[in-house]
Amino acid sequence: MAEPSGIRGADAVPADLLAAFEQYERAIIANDLDALDAAFAPGVGTMRGDAAGLLVGHEAISAFRGTRGGVPKRVIERIEYRELAPGVALLVSISRYAGGGTGLQTQLWQLIDGTWSITAAHVTPRAQALDTSVWRTVGSPLWQGAWQGALAGLTVAVKDLFAIKGYRIGAGNPTFLDSARAETTTAASVTDLLRGGASLRGIARTDEFAYSIAGDNVHYGTPPNGALPGALPGGSSSGPASAVATGQADIGLATDTAGSVRVPASYQGLWGLRTTHGLVPRQGLLPLAQSFDTVGWLTRDGETLQRVADWCLSYDGSESTEKVYGESDDDLPWRFVVPAEVLAAVEPDTRVAFETLLAALASSTDAAPVETVSIGELDEYFVPFRTVQGAEAWRNNGEWVTAHPDAVGPAVAERLRAASVVTAEDEQAARRALEPLADRLHALVAGAVLLMPTVPGPAPMRTAAGDRVNAVRIDTLRMTTPAAVAGLPSLSAPLLTVPSQLGPAPVGVCVTARSGTDIALVRLARRLAEAVAP
Repeated sequence: MAEPSGIRGADAVPADLLAAFEQYERAIIANDLDALDAAFAPGVGTMRGDAAGLLVGHEAISAFRGTRGGVPKRVIERIEYRELAPGVALLVSISRYAGGGTGLQTQLWQLIDGTWSITAAHVTPRAQALDTSVWRTVGSPLWQGAWQGALAGLTVAVKDLFAIKGYRIGAGNPTFLDSARAETTTAASVTDLLRGGASLRGIARTDEFAYSIAGDNVHYGTPPNGALPGALPGGSSSGPASAVATGQADIGLATDTAGSVRVPASYQGLWGLRTTHGLVPRQGLLPLAQSFDTVGWLTRDGETLQRVADWCLSYDGSESTEKVYGESDDDLPWRFVVPAEVLAAVEPDTRVAFETLLAALASSTDAAPVETVSIGELDEYFVPFRTVQGAEAWRNNGEWVTAHPDAVGPAVAERLRAASVVTAEDEQAARRALEPLADRLHALVAGAVLLMPTVPGPAPMRTAAGDRVNAVRIDTLRMTTPAAVAGLPSLSAPLLTVPSQLGPAPVGVCVTARSGTDIALVRLARRLAEAVAP
């Protein structure tokens, strides 16, 4: 950091406050977590905010700092000091980065027991033209949609698995991207959105080969969680989800094999719809496991998701969707069944929040019957699902992975290694095991809608150890795979808030209905949100 004499305005700052400020700045550059913790006032009232969101309480701020890492080298150019009251001061400083650009720090300092401490801070970082953890390529727009239509004015972040004419599919892996050829046509699911008036904002990141639900990527970095700074974003549709949650796009076009729309929706407080398996055309989509892969969308609100579903799943909107209205043109039964095995699998805070939601529904003017049912042990779904998914994933990617053994990150490489040893007999037995489970779910949703928390709890911290992330992954997949096994439409809506180390965190509520009722399911989820609203 520059010497005090080199900072414009430093002469006006009291010497002890300036020393505290300088010490804090040195700790920032060195990423000295202990010193940074000491600089912020203890207690639940201390605040820190930036473009990613607001953290309240010293504990949440401390947890976030452990996820962020240091900042690039910079110097303080200018500082403005205002005394607000005895022992209370406002400091606003401008920093210039060695790599170019400036940032702004606004801090409220208070003299506590003879020591200056920060009680509130807001950071405006230098402008970033492209967050490469979110986007592979981006434009304004990258591709203009129709000038008029049901989706006019909306922008789309497309997961890097869909074909776009003139661009290569990267699948979250730079070596794969380098070896790919430019696409000669655009996927029908992308074209449908463009025909409706939406414009392509850009191609957004995915977890490698879509074989993850955490949202981290060893090659490109981890996209930010737009709802909970310092937490994982959820995957494998991490890029589109983060783009929507941070306001960089209105729609995320994504895929859901085992929860890759619903999990990031839950983690980032979004609406996310996994469509009925096979309803939306998958031509031009790089597959993970065709028996379960389906197209889905992420939005910030239910109204936008309704616009997308109404257009893309209607005969007017889609040139290739075979079955649309009919059942979906009618409302689903206003009756819910809650899987007992799922409730037993969620974290305690999630269960409390969900039971509070059920109580709010029961006391609302739009109360609905709610029954607890059994769907069977969750591992009965997850274990054979994982076997079939692995067999198909290896058929789709094994040849390439074998030819590029060092190109894949460790976690995904281990999953593919396990997939490589699945035998034909293993796969056939798993498929047989899944058939009665799918029939059981189809019977349950014949006259009701499944209702449950989307995931066990809030998004894990970005610094969570690999074994912790993997444990959360397995616990989550046990909850998300039943809908995939049955090929049912399933929607996560941001209706729960639970405590976490990083502060109040969103958790989704999932509604799952019979096949082909996707449009009606969005309507039902919006009705549910209105019924339980405070």
